[in-house]
Amino acid sequence: MDMETVRLSRIVEKLVPELVPFLTERELNLNIVLRDGLALLEPDDAMEIVQHSIEQQREMLLQ
Repeated sequence: MDMETVRLSRIVEKLVPELVPFLTERELNLNIVLRDGLALLEPDDAMEIVQHSIEQQREMLLQ
């Protein structure tokens, strides 16, 4: 499968919708590049992506 770019909101809404209220609009609007596309993601993958995306965003804000 080809790489696919999606917003974090799409990943969260599809796989872990219970997290939506806990994420900011900025976090939900982050672009995420998926190596194998959205169709192959599992809920555990989504949790890892959310965690990594938030950590990366915090690092950028602290610089």
